[in-house]
Amino acid sequence: MSSWIQRQSSSHQAQLAATALLSGLAVAGTIFGVQAIRRKVAIEDLKASIPNVDEKHRANAVRFGIHPVYVPDYDIASTNPLASKEEECAATLARRAQQGDYDDELIQEQLTRTSSFLTPSGLAPLRSSFAVIIGLGGVGSHCTAALARSGVSHIRLIDFDQVTLSSLNRHAVATLADVGTPKVNCVRKRLVAVVPWVHWECFNEVWRAGEAGRLLGGWDAGKGKKPDYVVDAIDNIDSKVALLKYCHENSIKVVSSMGAGCKSDPTRIFIGDISASVEDPLSRATRRKLRALGVSEGIPVVYSTEKPGPGKAALLPLPEEEFQKGRVGELSVLPDFRARILPVLGTMPAVFGCAIANFIVLEITGYPHEFGGGKAREKMYENILGNLQSLEEKLAKSAGEDVLGFKIPITKEDVGYLIEEVFRGKSVVSGLSTRLALVRWKAPSESWGYKAEKKWEGQKTSRLRLSDLVCMTKEEATVHEREILRGKKKRPEDLYDAAVVELVRKRLLEEAEYERYR
Repeated sequence: MSSWIQRQSSSHQAQLAATALLSGLAVAGTIFGVQAIRRKVAIEDLKASIPNVDEKHRANAVRFGIHPVYVPDYDIASTNPLASKEEECAATLARRAQQGDYDDELIQEQLTRTSSFLTPSGLAPLRSSFAVIIGLGGVGSHCTAALARSGVSHIRLIDFDQVTLSSLNRHAVATLADVGTPKVNCVRKRLVAVVPWVHWECFNEVWRAGEAGRLLGGWDAGKGKKPDYVVDAIDNIDSKVALLKYCHENSIKVVSSMGAGCKSDPTRIFIGDISASVEDPLSRATRRKLRALGVSEGIPVVYSTEKPGPGKAALLPLPEEEFQKGRVGELSVLPDFRARILPVLGTMPAVFGCAIANFIVLEITGYPHEFGGGKAREKMYENILGNLQSLEEKLAKSAGEDVLGFKIPITKEDVGYLIEEVFRGKSVVSGLSTRLALVRWKAPSESWGYKAEKKWEGQKTSRLRLSDLVCMTKEEATVHEREILRGKKKRPEDLYDAAVVELVRKRLLEEAEYERYR
């Protein structure tokens, strides 16, 4: 072995190859070393150029009165006259960075992981994008932080509220020092220390439809580019509906957050069309009002399909003294409840906010992703409902019933609830999730059979109830109809094994328990 090494080392070609390799390594090391030194020098130059902050450099505090106030750029620490020196230095650095005095290589280095994921060409539209976030509570603050860190360069914040002690369990950036200060100032002040090059516009006011043109207009008082996306993180239903209607009518892209309160399962959070959202009181109330205004779909929302139930958090009753404080239902999904007494697990608004930010990043950059639009799912529910109506008419006709005007007391929304929530989108027989149908589990009692209820003249209604139905594939439902509903086998146990019967029993028992919450 040693002789082979000696022969190779004495070879002229091997010596040339080794020399070339060592030279290449030396050059690469020199290049990387120079780049590292340049970055370090650039950072040190920036730090050294920031003046020491004393009282004469301190900006005057903005005094907020009863009128809405627009907080100008570069006034980041102005609302807190006792702001720390570190905050003042961050504000000064941000002021310079937003004026263009900041090395772009440092920005690229900070966004290098995002750029590697999206590619530089994919990141470019994100860095020139403009987002408006309305509502800076748990959802809005986390969404803003994620967008800013991802590379969005222009952000407008709109919120009338102040940071409270009770909001610190879910707010993305607020600290004890921020309690009592406007949320728009708090978010900007904290984030400029992370992304000093981002431009901010802050409006400490309530979003009103009458001010939509100004609040959702172009950057720099309407003189700049239009928003690429608007984030709706509002709790007030009337304001939320007005915002979504305005965006829909004016072709402004918007993403809306539904209710994160009383939710605890992050695996049940989805982004889809508002028409597809289920088991969400805020979504239901918002959807109903929008439909009355002529808007039924076309708005992406983040929502949870988690069901309420025994042992889970629920809306807290409103004490009598709260009725003396004004319109108690104004900020609530349900009458007589205030949003501030809605139990919230701090982690859930964060997931909602990050999900919205993630959706916006993918949309702006054109990165491939699937959006759970509502149209396809709604069409499926309509087909299932139509097939169920036909089956019930067939069964009623077999019992000698005149089916003219025959109706079943089941809606498309009921179908969606049964398919998605009760049966998890799968057949109870095979577990398949395609070509689904709803069918009676058991044949009705002999006393009524399949005959319609005729309480009102000219109205024929099936006695079918949600608790009578199970989910199967169309093929399985055909066999079930032939053997159980119209055949000699009157008991499902005569057709299915114990595992299927037990699964159905568990699902129907669960539904009976949850029925009182619907």
